[in-house]
Amino acid sequence: MPEYLQSMPTKHTWTFKPRLRAKAFGWKGSRLACQRLKEAVTEIKKVDRVDPVLAGDGVVTLMERIWPAFQDIDTSSGALGGAVYWAQNELLPIAIEAPADRKARDKWLDRLWQAIEDDGVSYLSPVEDRWGELCRSSEVASYWADRLLSLVRTAWSDPRPGSYVRGSTVCISSLLAAGRHRELLEVLALQGFPFWNDRKFGVQALLSQGRVDEALAYAEASRGLNQPDTDIDAACERILLDSGREDEAYEKYALTANGSSTGLATFRAIVKKYPGRDPKKVLVNLAASSGEPGRWFAAAKDAGFRDLALEFANTGRTDPRTLSRASRDLLQKDTRFCLEVGRLAIQRILDGYGYELTGIDVLDAYHHFMAAAQSLGIAAEARADVLAIAKKQPGAAFSDVLIRQCSLAPQVSEAPGRKITTEQRTWTRRSPTRH
Repeated sequence: MPEYLQSMPTKHTWTFKPRLRAKAFGWKGSRLACQRLKEAVTEIKKVDRVDPVLAGDGVVTLMERIWPAFQDIDTSSGALGGAVYWAQNELLPIAIEAPADRKARDKWLDRLWQAIEDDGVSYLSPVEDRWGELCRSSEVASYWADRLLSLVRTAWSDPRPGSYVRGSTVCISSLLAAGRHRELLEVLALQGFPFWNDRKFGVQALLSQGRVDEALAYAEASRGLNQPDTDIDAACERILLDSGREDEAYEKYALTANGSSTGLATFRAIVKKYPGRDPKKVLVNLAASSGEPGRWFAAAKDAGFRDLALEFANTGRTDPRTLSRASRDLLQKDTRFCLEVGRLAIQRILDGYGYELTGIDVLDAYHHFMAAAQSLGIAAEARADVLAIAKKQPGAAFSDVLIRQCSLAPQVSEAPGRKITTEQRTWTRRSPTRH
């Protein structure tokens, strides 16, 4: 087959197209839209294994349909926005790497540009960020930069606030891909206020010229009101790590650049990047820098530093459920640790810590604590201790639950779990009905 025919997308019936038609979803359609988006990603990836050019065309087709299909959906939960962002991160590399010829790629870019212009809520901002990569050549990137550069310069030179140009990110991304670094830095200097989403391209331009220290200074100068400090820290950390300056990267940026939703995820990310660092010292540094030692209890426990975990739990505000689960999970490994953590979980519940706790949570914490006490042979003393704690705070939530539980017969209250019974079943040959 001739090469020019190999680079042309063949005809294909995409399953996702009718499912993602214009206004296909109503106000409460967020969940279904996320599902359809995942199905589309799976379908395009499957096609990419046998026909990369066709898959690239499918990526463009999907991008064209995102705003028309999702425009009527309530996005206040953030689930749909996250799904759209994830889908683009998964699929854009397919379109970038597809071996399409110049004619096909120009058509893709024109279609993507029209989709960006029609986009009502900037769903396609990742497409704009990677526009220079989508061009695949400095010649095409220069064409798109020239197409928008004068308009961006005019808008950013206007002293009046509020000037906005749709496609400004497309312009500067294209300047970077075209190697026009001086022009890129000049046009960014016209901005009245630092905007990291644009200035990160300036950082890349300086790095491309080998100006590492200037790139770091440029990134630091991008801080300001409503700018993402975590993203800036992550960029600076990556620059230093790539330059072999690991100690400086850790001291300045590691503790803030790797923040995640949980302390455990943050700790694991840092340890993975800095394998030569003492994990225990990393945990101590994280606890000191955050000002909330209790957030790092789970990380210290999982890393095997139980003395440090106890210290974090006692000085911080670890959730009682987390303490209760730790008391349950480590019963066979460290009974004394489970006893102390279980008692602390009960104390924290009575002190009012935790979010939307129920009686089940209280009973679970009590049973895990008593299981550890039974293993150590101090069940009676432990029960009396809990009873004393509960009676000291008679008005506290769940104190009456604990008082009643401690007053039950030992064989009932000390049971670490519920007895499970099985039901005998008989089956007939005619129908699988239980009798």
